[in-house]
Amino acid sequence: MSSKTLKLPEAGQWPDKLVAPALIAGAVLSTIGFLMAFFYVAPVGGATVNGAELIGDVMVSQKMLLSQKIFYFHMPVAITSFIALGFGCYYAVRFLMTKNQRFDTCSRLCLEIALLFVVLTMITGEMWTRFEWGVWWSWEPRLTTYLILMLIVIAYFVLRSSVDEPERRATFAAVVAIIATIDVPICFMITRLIPSSIHPVVLREGGMSPEMGMCVGLCALGMMLIGFVLYRARFGQVRLTQRVDALKETLDDER
Repeated sequence: MSSKTLKLPEAGQWPDKLVAPALIAGAVLSTIGFLMAFFYVAPVGGATVNGAELIGDVMVSQKMLLSQKIFYFHMPVAITSFIALGFGCYYAVRFLMTKNQRFDTCSRLCLEIALLFVVLTMITGEMWTRFEWGVWWSWEPRLTTYLILMLIVIAYFVLRSSVDEPERRATFAAVVAIIATIDVPICFMITRLIPSSIHPVVLREGGMSPEMGMCVGLCALGMMLIGFVLYRARFGQVRLTQRVDALKETLDDER
């Protein structure tokens, strides 16, 4: 049996060489950022609530509690989820243009990483809401639009598991991945589009001190590197499985 008869997916790619240093850098930067959040950055007031306001049937005012520390976890995982969705959309468009299953695989793996960080964003966001506003949930515009985003991403995987024909499954999934990404700028801009939103607007002039910006930047960079490592590790696992399946199929054909 000649090697020309084996049509195997590639074993590895050049980004795999960056996995180990990216993992180390991501872990170090995230750790430094988190330590800065608790021991270096000075406390500041929380989200702006004018005097006292009714939120979720509870009358609350501006507080300075654990919510500030959660912010340094919450914003980086949210940014990473947006980036993962962006790449998932890119590969989804590439699949629709070429019908190359490799792009469908890349898009699916990006959505897997995005789902992980979306869930982490929701968890840390709910913790922030509880400590800042005194409630576990409020139908505030930012929270609501991000909840919709999470449901769309979950629907993506439900759809993939309910369609058997590979090309149809990949096509439908690509469309859902694009729809999910369309919600990303809405989630980001909703607090600016709706002035009545009580969710704080962070990225604005005077929104963060230099120390806060440095801490968020380190955590965000660390989280993005960890997201990259998770993607490459998952990609390697999938490609290895595909190589084994292709090899088994070739051996069966030779019998």
